[in-house]
Order: sequence, then C-alpha cells, then structure tokens
Amino acid sequence: MLLAAGASRRMGHHKALLRTGGRSFAARGLEVLWSACDVVVVVLGAQAARVRDALASDVERAAGKRVRHAPGGRATSRLAARLVVNRAWARGMFGSVKLGLRAALRFDPDALLVLPVDHPAVRPATVRALAGTMEEALGAFGARRASAGFAYALVPRYRRRRGHPLALSTALARAIVADAYATDLSDAVRRNARLVGFLDGADPGILFNLNTPAGRSKGSLHA
Repeated sequence: MLLAAGASRRMGHHKALLRTGGRSFAARGLEVLWSACDVVVVVLGAQAARVRDALASDVERAAGKRVRHAPGGRATSRLAARLVVNRAWARGMFGSVKLGLRAALRFDPDALLVLPVDHPAVRPATVRALAGTMEEALGAFGARRASAGFAYALVPRYRRRRGHPLALSTALARAIVADAYATDLSDAVRRNARLVGFLDGADPGILFNLNTPAGRSKGSLHA
C-alpha cells in the first residue's frame, strides 16, 4: 500500500508529484512496492486527479518495458495498481491507512506492506527482503489458516533506527482497521500486534522522510 493522500504543506508542493530519476515519487513508490507485491493499493487525497494523472503517465511510459529493479524484479505488465481516494484526507494520515488497508484486504493477501510516498529512496531489495522475511515468519507460525490469526509486524532498521515500509500480517491489518481508539499507525501497531520483529539492513533510504524543500536538496536516492 502506498500512502499519497496528504497535502504536503511543509514542502509547498505535493510530494507525490515531485520527481526523481524521470518519474514522480508516486510512480517510484509504486515501482518499489511492485518488486514484491502483485497488487498495490494507492491511497490518494489532496490533488487526487493530478496525482492519478501523473502516475498513469509514468506507468504508461514504462508499459512493455522492464521496470528498473535489481535482478529478480517483476515486469509491470503483470502487475496491478488499485487507486482509492480518501475524501477526508485532511483529518490525518491514519484515516488513509485504514481506508487503504480495507481495500488491500479485499485481495486476500498473505501480508501487506505500507509505504509513505515521501520515502522515495527505499531500495527494491529492502522491500523484497521484508516480504521474504514476513513469509518465513508466517510459515514458521503454521498453516495459512493458523497464521491468519497471527498479528505480526515487521519493521526495517538502519543502524538501529526504525524506518519504512512497515510489513503487516493480515491479522494485524484487520485489527488496525477495526481499532476505534488508536491515534495513528504506530499506536495501532503497539495496541494490536502480538509480536513485532525488526529487520536490520544496509538501506539508509528507509529513514529518508522528505518533508521540506531543504530536505530534498540534502537527500540522495539509491536503487
């Protein structure tokens, strides 16, 4: 799931529409998630039509070509994106999280990944590592029917600092959607996860949260 609903007031420009490597941040996030996910739910809100059009244009340009992943990535022609619009985006990101999780759960996934659009430097290899480690964890828990009740979160870390994307088991995603008292995603994970794991890696992009123009000038992308 890609979160791209906020207005980006501190940035002064919608972060989903910023560009890196010839494509929008929204397209970059979609591409990175496609490295491990067959279907990506993109949650739109502020300037939804502009973000949708930019995303469609970037994806159309990539159609029929190999997306620029590390070896082992997937071809765009076999993948899908589901766009949903949070009309109440101004109330905060957690509403977009819940809306996106509801939409993603309709695809009956084994697990889910949640990535904010303002983390354009996350490497595809990190996303694949998270997905693979989550699959191993659910497999260790037991059969799919049993693991459906395993409320587990997996958090990437770089030099012991936590970042994004966050991996959720389906049981935890359902619990987060149903939680009427959590204030944000971190609070919902604390309240509902039976277990939280950490995946240490060498990707500083998981920490690169772009919020201001100054941050854009200082940041660098790696893929």
